[in-house]
Amino acid sequence: MKRCGWADKGELERAYHDTEWGVAVHDDRRLFEFLILEGAQAGLSWSTVLKKREGYRKAFRDFDVAAVSGFSEGDVSMLLADPGIIRNRLKIRAAIGNARAFLRVREEFGRFDRYIWRFVDGTPVRNAWSRMTEIPCRTPASDGMSEDLRKRGFKFVGSTICYAFMQAVGMVNDHVVECFRYANPAR
Repeated sequence: MKRCGWADKGELERAYHDTEWGVAVHDDRRLFEFLILEGAQAGLSWSTVLKKREGYRKAFRDFDVAAVSGFSEGDVSMLLADPGIIRNRLKIRAAIGNARAFLRVREEFGRFDRYIWRFVDGTPVRNAWSRMTEIPCRTPASDGMSEDLRKRGFKFVGSTICYAFMQAVGMVNDHVVECFRYANPAR
């Protein structure tokens, strides 16, 4: 069975690729999870984040955005001591600030899903890459998303992070055409 090249690094990557990556996500809790995890990845490998994903679920209250928005400096200290997550003060503070910004967006749009999917007009972009090297690390859509998120107070949302988020939550189908998931990324 052919997969995207990055998915052959290990079992975690294979399982993530085969069941999640590129599947359209419209649940606000899951969108918040991916926003936090993609920001945590900055400067690191996705493998590192996948290995710590369960730790993040526990530490960030299963990505309950309201709970995370209420985290205090004491919570930041506890998170910095938690080996189950990436212990970076800037990323932890960004996650908490992003929860607060996420709630403001939800207030304005009713659901974060309604806001974020506007960047692809509500429909996944279907690319047709033959090789992994053809896949961009950013696009005009991710540039626009990054700019708008930053204006709304989000951190760790550069264009490259936004594009990785778009790939993860199925806003773009970047499975290479020979990958078994290309034809049906929603399964």
